[in-house]
Amino acid sequence: MTIEIKAPTFPESVQDGTVATWHKQPGEAVSRDELIVDIETDKVVLEVVAPADGAISEIIKGEGDTVLSNEVIAKFEEGAGASAEAAPAAAEAPAAAAPAAAGEKIAMPSAKKMAAEKGVDLAGVEGTGKGGRVLKEDVMKAGTAPAASAPAAAAQVEVAAGERVEKRVPMTRMRKRIAERLLDASQSTAMLTTFNEVNMKPIMDLRKNYKDLFEKTHNGTRLGFMGFFVKAAVEALKRYSAVNASIDGNDIVYHGYQDIGVAVSSPKGLVVPILRNAENMGLADMENNIRDLGVRARDGKLSIDEMTGGTFTITNGGVFGSLLSTPILNPPQTAILGMHKIQERPMAVNGKVEILPMMYLALSYDHRLIDGKEAVGFLVAIKEMIEDPARILLEV
Repeated sequence: MTIEIKAPTFPESVQDGTVATWHKQPGEAVSRDELIVDIETDKVVLEVVAPADGAISEIIKGEGDTVLSNEVIAKFEEGAGASAEAAPAAAEAPAAAAPAAAGEKIAMPSAKKMAAEKGVDLAGVEGTGKGGRVLKEDVMKAGTAPAASAPAAAAQVEVAAGERVEKRVPMTRMRKRIAERLLDASQSTAMLTTFNEVNMKPIMDLRKNYKDLFEKTHNGTRLGFMGFFVKAAVEALKRYSAVNASIDGNDIVYHGYQDIGVAVSSPKGLVVPILRNAENMGLADMENNIRDLGVRARDGKLSIDEMTGGTFTITNGGVFGSLLSTPILNPPQTAILGMHKIQERPMAVNGKVEILPMMYLALSYDHRLIDGKEAVGFLVAIKEMIEDPARILLEV
């Protein structure tokens, strides 16, 4: 039975998508719910799985093609996977005859695209797919391997001294969208950044004393630093409502909840999954959710809904060694908190010099809504709660 494989249903905020990678080729055996193709949108990569055991009989949309919501991208033959020689052979027979007569190679859409990009002649590429089909991997090998008649010494391409090699690669949809949003944030907001520094020793001591008990009590949940900053941000946002607000045209929207976005670096770009109703979470819940969102962001498993919304964002450049930076707003939010590397520095304490683990904090904010007094007050509140964690518990 032939089944139409369709692109996923895109949310209203997503107009279309691009076929990123076909993981299975026509005639290749596929199990039910096995990943067959990735569809890349402006916000997330969506996975399409096999509807049943069988094999793809025809790819309608090749890699790089634009697809609409629920558009047919391939045809699937149910039950063909177990006997790959049966159904695929029937589909390949007519195709095999044509190339034989025309002297052409049978090539997959992804292989044709790569051959065009690398300037590889498909006539000289040996296909390893079923029926002699040329696969993407065959073109990659042909693009790097020497010709059959070439001597072994010529296997490595020599670049002349002083030659400057360039490679042009099209921007992915996600990277393009990230660039658009960052440019929009810098051009459409009155962004300003204020800085402070925080002594991390109290939090580090607290973590050292209770991390084992915390992990044992909360079923293996590790006690990190991000949970404390999210907790402190929630309390500070309650006191400074403008920092938790957003601008919608000529209106100011004040939010009676705290949905905290936690910026995560993924292989495809920066994404910001949301901790919904963070004001109702305990420290263990925050740590669990932050870790889960981070892992799924790196694996490309986040849904669009999990990255939509948010009233405030926290980004941690310290994990990459950043000592100080000015984070860019995530519109329509009006503020973003930047954490940085913890570094020991000599500090004056009660007239004496002490070596303390210090972190620079940065708060970028939209000056159209937030005045300097509120921005500084908010950042000082974060600083005080981190340096005296009891304030978080007592809400003072």
